[in-house]
Amino acid sequence: MQVIQLYIEGNPIELFKDESVSITDSIKSVRDIAKVFTAFSKTFTVPASRNNNKIFKHYYNFDIVNGFDARIRKDANIELNNLPYKKGKIKLEGVDLKNNKPYAYKITFFGSTVELKDILGDDKLSAITSLTTYNELYDYTTIKTFLELNPNTNDVIVPLITHTQRLYYEDGVHGEDTGNLWYESGTGTSHHHGVLWSELKYAIRLDAILKQIESFYGISFSSDFFNNSNDHYHNLFMWLHRKKGNVENPSGLTENIVDGFTNETDSNTATAIQYNEQLTLNGTESFYTSKELTLETTSTDTYRVSVKRSGIEIFNSGDVTGNQTLDLTSYSFGSLPITIYIQGEDAIVFSKIEWEIQYEPDALYTKTYDTGTHSYNASFIFDITQQIPDIKVIDFISGLFKMFNLTAYVENDVIVVKTLDDFYAGGTTYDISKYVDINTSQVNIALPYRKINFTHGDTKTFFAANHNQLFGKEWGKEEYTNQENLDGGIYDLVTPFSQMKFERIYDTTTGNITTIQWGYSVDDNSESYKGKPLIFYPIKIPSATEISYLENGGHSATTQYNIPSNSVSYASAFSKENINFYLENNEYTADTTFTDTLFESYYKNYITSAFNEKNRITKVTAYLPIRIIRVLSVADKIIINGKQYKINSLKINLLDGKSDLELLNDL
Repeated sequence: MQVIQLYIEGNPIELFKDESVSITDSIKSVRDIAKVFTAFSKTFTVPASRNNNKIFKHYYNFDIVNGFDARIRKDANIELNNLPYKKGKIKLEGVDLKNNKPYAYKITFFGSTVELKDILGDDKLSAITSLTTYNELYDYTTIKTFLELNPNTNDVIVPLITHTQRLYYEDGVHGEDTGNLWYESGTGTSHHHGVLWSELKYAIRLDAILKQIESFYGISFSSDFFNNSNDHYHNLFMWLHRKKGNVENPSGLTENIVDGFTNETDSNTATAIQYNEQLTLNGTESFYTSKELTLETTSTDTYRVSVKRSGIEIFNSGDVTGNQTLDLTSYSFGSLPITIYIQGEDAIVFSKIEWEIQYEPDALYTKTYDTGTHSYNASFIFDITQQIPDIKVIDFISGLFKMFNLTAYVENDVIVVKTLDDFYAGGTTYDISKYVDINTSQVNIALPYRKINFTHGDTKTFFAANHNQLFGKEWGKEEYTNQENLDGGIYDLVTPFSQMKFERIYDTTTGNITTIQWGYSVDDNSESYKGKPLIFYPIKIPSATEISYLENGGHSATTQYNIPSNSVSYASAFSKENINFYLENNEYTADTTFTDTLFESYYKNYITSAFNEKNRITKVTAYLPIRIIRVLSVADKIIINGKQYKINSLKINLLDGKSDLELLNDL
């Protein structure tokens, strides 16, 4: 029998003498291929002893002020015989009473990876205010500059994707604003044709978003997969296309974020923490007795003040002039980031913009957060937090996990992220033959599905939709059946992203192919389309075909532009990697040499093994010694009577070492 020690936020918890604690562990399961699992326990009970009552602050008594908050999971760790076993979180589920007196606290232990959803909650990417460090002017000069930037060395670029205008190339044909990319020198309006600058939008590297998520939430992902030498991941960008059609601020007004606030904290209170652009309130909101925003300016120009909580406006001052003191005490901030925007048609200099926050849990504390001099620029700023697609942070991350078949676990406070193949490759092998209970075991069918579909969540843009209609098959979709007619259901693995089919353009006059490839963000009726967040690879083609770029009242030529692609490279000799699940004809080369699809690179080994007719799920019970229990991971291999297995799931009773193992024969 093992001795179990449980600690919550460093405090030892007293346990019932005979209470069993069972830990279940699984990373991937053939029953739910898309999910990432982590260790968790069943709910168990601990006595309502004097020590535990102190830690849980007599939770059964709801009259206690500042008591134990069971809505939030607490840091916890488990030891076996005083040796470290697992770190994670504890959730208090409730209290059992006998004769109207507390008897036991019901708690559940969760592995560390599960807490990621707790940390991120329902926040959307727009809540990550630090993304505004990538903001740029939105005008024809800046857009052209970013259209010509090298995506290998820049995290923000502009791709040749239009939101409404159809592009083509017709040498020698005149026409004003037609979308004809052929460049014709001259100043007359009949010479003005090409891609209109306001048809284009910025795009940001996915890795830049991920790094801002890490910084914003104070978490760290390992570099096993998320690294800048992994082109399959690192070269991916997201098009900043929050609404269909033209770029505009949600308010319809020109507006810019207020930054430059002082960064102050007060260790004696739960008051605000200020990081340059955002205000985040901690502690109990009802203790905030005053929340005032003061603006001082000698300008007589009209402006508005917009207060946004996690990107959603909760207050707008309407048209005001001069000095203003805005009382926002009655507005709920919660623990979400608060940002301030100035809206107006004229440039205004403020001598200061200042928050004054009063917090009174017992004594009154006052804190101020001041910008000093702040200049409002009436130019149109492409604010990434307002233009980034509408997707939750957790869905963005889980989408990457689905694309690349990733696993995650926590080690030394770092979220270790690896592909499933790399995860299994790092395991150890244990022979547990002598610990297996030979009186009971099962051998069952491993695969509950006859087909598994792998697809991105949106293929409804013009060229992809046409592909679906012409070929009766969704663009980029893999439908895996092992070429057999099997029993079972259908499993759909769907990412939250949009995938376009792009078009390489021919010169309609000569019939010659150009180097131009573009994306068309309209539906099959040629109407502007929003869809799900679009991901793609931007590529600069050397010696590119010259195209015409339409500015305000003029046009210019460029041979430097970023074409959008579903493959890392424009030539399979350089890279065969792409983000199709199925091996499609490459849009640029019109061949099938880009063979490193998402399925082929990240799913094939696992899925073909699961579909193998020899594959079985073997269920055994073993009584494992503590030396194995402490180190056993679902990445490890198990040997029983000379046969090797992968672990599909693992359930261990920490009290007596009884372990129920669900195993897949290692093919």
